[in-house]
Amino acid sequence: MATVEGAAQVGSVPARKKLGLLGRKLGMTQLLLPTGRSVPVTVIEAGPCVVVQRKTPDRDGYTAVQLGFAASKPHRETKAAVGHAGKAGQGTFSLLREFQGGEQLEVGATLTVGDLFKDGDLVNVTGTTKGRGYTGVIKRHGFSGFPGSHGTHEYFRHGGSIGNRSYPGRVFKGKRMAGRYGSDRVTTRNLPVVQIRSDKNLILVRGAVPGSRGGYVIVRPVGGVEQ
Repeated sequence: MATVEGAAQVGSVPARKKLGLLGRKLGMTQLLLPTGRSVPVTVIEAGPCVVVQRKTPDRDGYTAVQLGFAASKPHRETKAAVGHAGKAGQGTFSLLREFQGGEQLEVGATLTVGDLFKDGDLVNVTGTTKGRGYTGVIKRHGFSGFPGSHGTHEYFRHGGSIGNRSYPGRVFKGKRMAGRYGSDRVTTRNLPVVQIRSDKNLILVRGAVPGSRGGYVIVRPVGGVEQ
């Protein structure tokens, strides 16, 4: 079930902010289970992630850690980014994200896929869906279009009428029309972890996750994990 990342709560801290791992979607394949059943899986390179910064209640008003993923070349980053990442002593990163919790983690510590996940866990994966540009109502909203016969001319993929006589004399807000489609932040929830390959920093989850191959994703345990 894919939903725009929303309001699932665990205790007093939103589950979407609990500690997880940054990663990269490598693509989809299928895995043969010991039972002989073949299941579709998405391969995610999750971590290793480096703790770049810690947020403390005394200084920031809350507890959180900022994780870095995907090493980048310093000359491609701003001086501010280089100085910020230098606190961890592990170079610069292409992706930085903050997670609440992680009181026991120190700056410079490294989190791997084996630290947070194991086979059989359920995870939530957040990513950015593929951008499809400006699309029509059939692709964007699933409209059926017009008949291909009975006098229909040059109107096969249109949306139809949008108003209603002189009253109310306007188009209602939220009317489904053509427009920008995709490139949205989406979370796919409750995906089973089929296999963990710690030696290669890979996590194989059953089903599809948002985004294209090579896109960045965030993997969190269902219910959140406090460290």
